[in-house]
Amino acid sequence: QVQLVESGGGLVQAGGSLRLSCAASGSILSINVMRWYRQAPGKQREWVAHITSAGSTNVEDAVKGRFTLSRDNAKNTVYLQMNSLKPEDTAVYFCTLSQKVTTYWGQGIQVTVSP
Repeated sequence: QVQLVESGGGLVQAGGSLRLSCAASGSILSINVMRWYRQAPGKQREWVAHITSAGSTNVEDAVKGRFTLSRDNAKNTVYLQMNSLKPEDTAVYFCTLSQKVTTYWGQGIQVTVSP
């Protein structure tokens, strides 16, 4: 079993920055993929970014150039650095960890960007 805890969310003005963290614990395999999703009010959940255990990353086009993903494998933690935030980035952000055929989800954390 794997547990995920997100932190670092909150309220920020447009143009500001936040760094989300996702700490994983439990039975974590050396090969895995960690992802961030977000769900805005009234919208479907969408993929934002992912990073493999080898460090390969990819981010959604809407956040490319503004969001950066990194991870510390020793701490089993992934970071989502969010810069130049826009009101449309307001959402609940979820962290996931996928290994073998199982995906684990965090509880989510609110990010609110005011105009």
